[in-house]
Amino acid sequence: MSSPAHKRPSGSGGGVLPTSTVPNGVGGRGGRGVLPRGRQMQKTFNNIKITILCGFITILVLRGTIGVVNLGSSNADAVNQNIIGETNRILAEIRSDNRLGFSSRDRTEMNPNETYSLGPKITDWDSQRKVWLEQNPEFPSTVNGKARILLLHGIEIVYNMAHLDKELAGYWAKLPMIRRLMLSHPDVEWIWWTDSDALFTDILFQIPLVRYENHNLVIHGYPDLLFDHKSWIALNTRSFLLRNCQWSLDLLDAWAPMGPKGVIRNEAGKVLTGYLKGRPAFEADDQSALIYLLLSQKDTWMEKAFVEIQYYLHGFWEGKR
Repeated sequence: MSSPAHKRPSGSGGGVLPTSTVPNGVGGRGGRGVLPRGRQMQKTFNNIKITILCGFITILVLRGTIGVVNLGSSNADAVNQNIIGETNRILAEIRSDNRLGFSSRDRTEMNPNETYSLGPKITDWDSQRKVWLEQNPEFPSTVNGKARILLLHGIEIVYNMAHLDKELAGYWAKLPMIRRLMLSHPDVEWIWWTDSDALFTDILFQIPLVRYENHNLVIHGYPDLLFDHKSWIALNTRSFLLRNCQWSLDLLDAWAPMGPKGVIRNEAGKVLTGYLKGRPAFEADDQSALIYLLLSQKDTWMEKAFVEIQYYLHGFWEGKR
């Protein structure tokens, strides 16, 4: 969109140059610089026509240029806008976490030589969950009093703003929450994490769970940015699916050690910045840590991870990044 052109002042404003009067007694030659009224009007009319013609040509050129650019790069621009939005979103969350997290007076500094754990190590969750389901075959149908969202899809919502672990404040708070949900709801096959500011805009959309039959983690991302460029925004942890199984518990255990606030998170941030392309120098964030984990331990994790590119599990309002 072009901006309106600025016009020069005209008429009797302050921009008019002073004129001198012809003294009495000077003959007809005193007015040699003044054109006859007819020729002056003709000259003004010609100038107006030239101005209109130039403006018309300019509009045609701009319209053609903008149209060609939009036609050839609309898809690329959309991807670029999403990537820019992701970068701004992560940086904004990091700044807000510094304001909303626990103060230094409320916590003790964790020993950087100790490996952080989400809780007691669990190694047989699949078998425990199987036994529970066999002992409670009617559980899903008997739970009628809980709040439901999108009953059509059978999705139960758990909304929580509390920090379950003061060491994992801010964007890391999702890890202990997901683990707690997995252990307390063995009846649930999939957990869909979304940030608290998420807004569902398509209530008829069905998540194609059949497609993920052989996978335990489903997350939207860009495979080329992930594998070819090792970009720190190749995946988006604002919204992802995690299967309730032993593999997922092991992933959370491997994911969490970079999260404790203080020295551990700061030092981990240096590792992530050195490993991931384009990442600014700041403390470790959960998204960069997951990308680092999937790439540095590819044989362990990537086989069961599904990078979804056919639809968005997340989005943002244009102009509200």
